[in-house]
Amino acid sequence: MKLINKFIDKHGAGHVTLRPEDDEDMWHLYNLIQNDDFVRSSAIRGVKTVSSTGSTESHRVRLNLTIQVKRVDFAAGGAPSNQESGAKDEDVSTASLHVSGPVTSENPHVKLGAHHTLDLEANRDVRIEKYGGWDSVAIARVEESIIPGKGAEVAAIVCGEGVAAFCLLSQHMTLVTHRLNVQIPRKSSSGASQHDKGLGKFYSALYESFLRHIPYANVALRAIVIASPGWVRDAVYDFMISEATKRGDKVLLKALKEKCLKVHISSPHVHSLVEVLKSPEVTSQLKETKFAREGVALDRFFKMLGNDELRAWYGPDHVCLAADRGAIGTLLISDDLFRSSDPATRKKYVDVVEAVQQKGGEVVIFSSMHESGQQLNQLTGIAAILTFPLDVEVVEAEEREAAEEEVRRQQETESTDP
Repeated sequence: MKLINKFIDKHGAGHVTLRPEDDEDMWHLYNLIQNDDFVRSSAIRGVKTVSSTGSTESHRVRLNLTIQVKRVDFAAGGAPSNQESGAKDEDVSTASLHVSGPVTSENPHVKLGAHHTLDLEANRDVRIEKYGGWDSVAIARVEESIIPGKGAEVAAIVCGEGVAAFCLLSQHMTLVTHRLNVQIPRKSSSGASQHDKGLGKFYSALYESFLRHIPYANVALRAIVIASPGWVRDAVYDFMISEATKRGDKVLLKALKEKCLKVHISSPHVHSLVEVLKSPEVTSQLKETKFAREGVALDRFFKMLGNDELRAWYGPDHVCLAADRGAIGTLLISDDLFRSSDPATRKKYVDVVEAVQQKGGEVVIFSSMHESGQQLNQLTGIAAILTFPLDVEVVEAEEREAAEEEVRRQQETESTDP
């Protein structure tokens, strides 16, 4: 993401102009833009003109429009699969982001208040002015999005016998760039050769898909993970090494030998990436990446929940109580919660983040485009590892007593007023 212009005063009022460059930048924009924000970007709009003879002509013009957002839609996209030589492939297209609402600036072609949808695209500037002002979480998101040198850091092939998903993991997104499904006949005494032929077809298709969908020559790519149950990962790796050697592909051979990690997983599905990211061989190599920190933090929480539940709290109400007591050592919070259409709800979570940070606690904001973020969302989207044990029932009883005491004080004050 490129920062084109930024002006935010000390009260949070102001605007930011950004130029997205890839899918991850679209995800950042999706997390920045909320209902009632003012968004300005170029758009193509159909207009009608009436000639001097009275005939009507329709044509499309490119305009710069400002709208007040009433709806935001993000989609990772996808294309239907195609069948070829027994292999079923699915290519996943780029992300799309659409914001819609009434037009708020004068324009010769569009009436004030007319409804319009802006299709935000890569390399097209977007100006955002926050309706309620820029809070600390939104400003941090902007600063994080414009750090240069980001992009896919890990490539992963999650595979089983006959199936494979090709994934690219960046700081905030897990993109499934391709899926492969090859029918392999069952192995039997009479049909062993057919089974072996099916495996050969699968390995060949996987190799070609890898060349097309994994940027293995990119120096920013830190690891190539081949993950599977059983023996498949070893067979895939050996085939790729053998095939690259036959073809004299020195770049691929170097990438495989220096960056490849083989990891065991319980099932050949994309959600098993959570197992991949917390495996010792991966965490040791990728411990500085954001998605690896998310996986480690979530794993720590679940272990704490099983061994010392008084230090593992989750749910908005309970985590807010723990934050009020300054008891949170690590806050786990999903970016889903900051996209609430209710400003008061967003402010509540921003306040929790700031309270934890002010007391020296660690805050891990999970991306719901990673598997670990989706797991956290299933657990209400917010959890905390406490620095000291607290009993939920005791804390709730104290809160009730404090509330009752406050009511008594108010009643006493009212009774003594003339």
